[in-house]
Amino acid sequence: MSMETRYKRPGRLWEWLDERIGLADLEKLAKKKEVPVHRHTAWYYLGGMTLFLLLVQVATGILLLLYYRPSAEEAYESVQFLMAEVEFGWLIRSIHSWAANLMVFTLFVHLFSVWFLKAYRPPREITWVSGVALLGLAMGFGFTGYLLPWNEVAFFATQVGTEITGAVPVIGTFLLRLLRGGDEVTGATLTRFYGIHVAILPAMTLLLMGLHLYLVQKHGMSVPPGVEGQEKPKRAMPFLPNFLLRDVVGWLLALAILAALAAYYPAELGQKADPFAPAPVGIKPEWYFMFMFKTLKYLPAHILGIEGEVVGILGFGVAGLFLLLIPFLDRRAARGEKSPLFTGMAIVAIVYMIVLTYLGYTEVPTQ
Repeated sequence: MSMETRYKRPGRLWEWLDERIGLADLEKLAKKKEVPVHRHTAWYYLGGMTLFLLLVQVATGILLLLYYRPSAEEAYESVQFLMAEVEFGWLIRSIHSWAANLMVFTLFVHLFSVWFLKAYRPPREITWVSGVALLGLAMGFGFTGYLLPWNEVAFFATQVGTEITGAVPVIGTFLLRLLRGGDEVTGATLTRFYGIHVAILPAMTLLLMGLHLYLVQKHGMSVPPGVEGQEKPKRAMPFLPNFLLRDVVGWLLALAILAALAAYYPAELGQKADPFAPAPVGIKPEWYFMFMFKTLKYLPAHILGIEGEVVGILGFGVAGLFLLLIPFLDRRAARGEKSPLFTGMAIVAIVYMIVLTYLGYTEVPTQ
């Protein structure tokens, strides 16, 4: 028997696994998968980057769970012990915090890149819908996880955030009590946020992520209309190993950035929450909620006889629904044509979010 024949023969472990889970079929699928190569190919790496940051979140979150105690009496002290006494505990918490911010950032960039490249065109409408839903879940992770250290800033920020939820017409009071576990932010709120953060949201994310990845695998990478209409032969690279190796390089770079941010700008703990103390001046939400927070602050008290806050919340609800339905509304993109109206909407949305976020962080807090 030649050396080449012996090299190609699969080992016994491979054969054993192949009989049970079909490794040969998975291998054929991996070899078959290709990634289009064109001037916009760089945007394809954002999806993998977001997935990597999510995995970092999961890994560091599991480590944090080993020490965290979800009660108003012990939460702050458990985080304090983790950061001060557990070896590299401060680093794990800082990486968890920074990875959350970078994940939301890459999600936003990924969403807008898909919007600009019209990658939601048929048959990828459900891929877009699942991606928008995943962005919503990521922001839910940020909102619920913010309270878990039970520090002063998180306590009062959660109080403000849940009060905004309570202003939702008809179901606002129900949502407020559902989130808080009562009428006020208490230890019951902390326990409830903990359950949502470590059980409900991860379960929903797992299901949606599985659907999203399946649809990306089924339909492949979308080619922008401007590239698709070109006469030149279309180029492609194999997913394995070419594209995956490039993905890994990006992941290693992201890991280095995370480590540097965690080392030079570690997550702070602050003071323990005191429900009876006055709220600190200049309480602000996380950056990805800032544009909504500032919008509600700038609205007048009443608009056409309706409370300004209610109008703002309804406006964001309509905007979220519009975002979800873009693939079904952009009929020109569905026909492979340019759709300047929807491109212009994306530009306006980006400028609006950046300007409001900038104003939120540069505004001088007042008493």
